[in-house]
Amino acid sequence: METRLQQLTRGNALLLIIVLGFGGSFHVGFHTTSLSSPSPFIQSFINSSWTERHGEVPPQQTVTMIWSLTVSMFAIGGLVGAISVKFISGKLGRKKTMIFNSLVAIIAAVIMLFSKLARSYEMLILARFLYGSCTGLSASIHILYLTEISPRKIRGTVTLTLGTFGSLGKLLGQLLGLSEILGREQLWNVLLCIPLFFSLVNAVALPFFPEAPRYLLIEKGKIEECKKALQSLWGPGDYKEEIGDMLAEQAAMEAAPPKTPLQLIRNRNVRWQLITMAFIYGCNQLSGSSAINNFSYDIFVQVGIHSDNIRYIILGLGATEILSSVLSGVLLIERTGRKPMITGGYAIMTICWVLVTVTLNLTNPSSWVPYITASLIILFIVAFSGGCLTVSATLSSELFVQSDRVAALVISGTQRWLTMALIGLVFPFILTYMKSYSFVFFASICLVGFLYTFFLLPETKEKTILQIAEEFKAITVCGKSFAERKRMETKL
Repeated sequence: METRLQQLTRGNALLLIIVLGFGGSFHVGFHTTSLSSPSPFIQSFINSSWTERHGEVPPQQTVTMIWSLTVSMFAIGGLVGAISVKFISGKLGRKKTMIFNSLVAIIAAVIMLFSKLARSYEMLILARFLYGSCTGLSASIHILYLTEISPRKIRGTVTLTLGTFGSLGKLLGQLLGLSEILGREQLWNVLLCIPLFFSLVNAVALPFFPEAPRYLLIEKGKIEECKKALQSLWGPGDYKEEIGDMLAEQAAMEAAPPKTPLQLIRNRNVRWQLITMAFIYGCNQLSGSSAINNFSYDIFVQVGIHSDNIRYIILGLGATEILSSVLSGVLLIERTGRKPMITGGYAIMTICWVLVTVTLNLTNPSSWVPYITASLIILFIVAFSGGCLTVSATLSSELFVQSDRVAALVISGTQRWLTMALIGLVFPFILTYMKSYSFVFFASICLVGFLYTFFLLPETKEKTILQIAEEFKAITVCGKSFAERKRMETKL
């Protein structure tokens, strides 16, 4: 029996996974955390640029408005990238889309680098928009590429690397953002250009790897090229089982051609898959994880940690997230299955936020209580990154057949970026007015996620995409499934 590492190194699969990771979700993680450290210096840059150009100091609301536009342009660009994935990947294929995306990211990094030299905050805003567009596109195409290169038996291990590289990007953004490294007034533009090197590696290396096998066979009908791609990635073999699964999915695709996002939303046969995907992504983003990523400093101030210690705790969070994600992939996901990991994750996250609320409302807390609270937040990150985050990436690749998958990614990407923008706008006010009780909201969301996944989510471990689709069709509420309701409406 081969180990996971032996399976990944029989061919070029592991190398491709690494190249895709640094060109894909790594950017999502890096841009999520890298802007927080140099934010005072960027606002100072906006102020001085305006003063040099107009000969007067700008009003504070003007600086705030330009800064808010700089921050929000990333989410707007992400939304554009997520919406465009169906069109671009359909025209270029998976590999060429990743290469195209990396070239745009390189252009964005060059604009960001010279924005400071040109004293132009407009270039800064444009670079943030392009970064967002690349990130929105790469997040979707990354999981699509991973899904279409992975054999069924290790699909979970392969697809959860999406979360691992996202966590690695977050940690590097936090680490390089330290004032001792690049988080200084002289070097903030260099810090925000770091993704340039990873995009360059992606653009140079990807042409030497094959196109996604599932894309070659199911969408292009190139069975021989598909077989060669599988052998290149996973080593010698006839891959009859994998090719048989693809041919069955191709037959299903011919009976039901690719759909637009709107057509997919209207299709009752995938209603439960869409609800499940939206529910899990929504619970993940509203569970408190996005708030920790974007407002970690404010949160740790709220729980009573001294400001000098906060940045080291934040680095610990990043390292914990990577370790949890890797261990989940190596030890858990193909042994325990998807459902126990995600339901267990939501249960632990709920308990953590309840206990955080309790510790924050103790009447005469001891000096060690803030560190207990910080430990609970770290445990929350372990449960989130080792359970909900990694499993949701795997589930999103398993819930839809080939003809529906890209449209589903457009829908989930749109939801992700709209929710991210909403959290960025609303959470500072929640923290200001609700204070410690803001964590009760997060606990409620995690509890809802636990109840939904425990009672309604089917296990998808080692099942084909068509078998998983049948599992969802069998879900009933009030004695009827969506498919049965459709048949009844047709008869009427």
